Amino acid sequence: MRHILLILLALFILPTSSYAAPAPASFSAARSVLVASSSPGNAYAAGISVVRTANVAGDLSAFGGSIITAAPVSGDELLLAGSIYSRARVGGDFRAVGGSITIEESVQGDLVAFGFSVRDSGRAGGSVLVVAANASLTNGAAGPVTIYGNTISLAGDFASDVSIVASGRITLSASTTIKGSLSYESPEPAIIPASAILLGGIEYTNASYLPDVGTSRILAVMSIGLFLFVRVLGALILAGLLAGLFPRLAETVVERATSARPHRILLTILLGFAVCIVTPILFLLLALTFVGIGLALLLLITYAFIMLLSLIYAGILLGSLLARRYAHRDSVLWHDGVLGMLALSLLALVPYVGPFIILFFTTFSAGALLLIFFHFAFPHEERTSKLS
Repeated sequence: MRHILLILLALFILPTSSYAAPAPASFSAARSVLVASSSPGNAYAAGISVVRTANVAGDLSAFGGSIITAAPVSGDELLLAGSIYSRARVGGDFRAVGGSITIEESVQGDLVAFGFSVRDSGRAGGSVLVVAANASLTNGAAGPVTIYGNTISLAGDFASDVSIVASGRITLSASTTIKGSLSYESPEPAIIPASAILLGGIEYTNASYLPDVGTSRILAVMSIGLFLFVRVLGALILAGLLAGLFPRLAETVVERATSARPHRILLTILLGFAVCIVTPILFLLLALTFVGIGLALLLLITYAFIMLLSLIYAGILLGSLLARRYAHRDSVLWHDGVLGMLALSLLALVPYVGPFIILFFTTFSAGALLLIFFHFAFPHEERTSKLS
């Protein structure tokens, strides 16, 4: 495993080391890597924790969870880690990708950093490119600076142009000097103290990243549409699972709708409607007393469970009735539940008539399920043969 990791690391940094002078290279890979001996050529390291305390005459490339470099690197430095801490001078370019990146000493070449938090208290001799949520340059830079981020703070002497695109606040410390121009885009003007010196002038573009009214409406409609799609998809899946896993229960509900007399169907609907209306009132009455709070909570959970089952079995009932009417099939299959729930979802879009049909099927399903559960809990001989 260690050899494979070293090969992948060498392939990853090949463009960096292709121009380096031929010299013996050092490779280190382990769970925790501590390198205390200098390297005459390029150095490569990989591990969960990588600490280097010896000089590197060539390039340094490291990959890990946490990287600390405490010795100078004569060539370029390429670091990829969750936490990066560079405490020594870099003679070439510095490139890093990580969560938290801290640079304490100077970088002679270019500095490129991508991370959540980037703090540079050294000074880059070349150009600087930083992409981070929070970026801080406290000792200036010799080359042009480009920063993309949220909260950005600058301090020190900047010898060239500074370009910033920020979604949050930009702050310049006292006595900051920018010999080139400062051009920035942000929702609000930067905080620039009177002691700051900007020789090349300021170019500010007010860029608000908050959506306007039209965009907000579009996003709201898209969010509602996505929510409805996910809800309908979940209902389809649940209806298909219940119809496929418990076909006998679904067939019993369908039998009560197809073989019972009209007055029994009406009584079942009235029972379901009464449960839908009376249960919340009973819950409120129980919740008013200290003793009945626990019972009210249990009743609320049971009520929510019954209502969910009633809505799902309303779709299964509708799909089964469609299957009996057009497919001439009495058995209930899983796709009957999916078809019925889809039809029920489409009926919900029909004004006035759609909600009434959904209420009809839901209240009937609630009444039928309550009767089935009651006869299951208190069986009678005359009902046993029908439900077995």
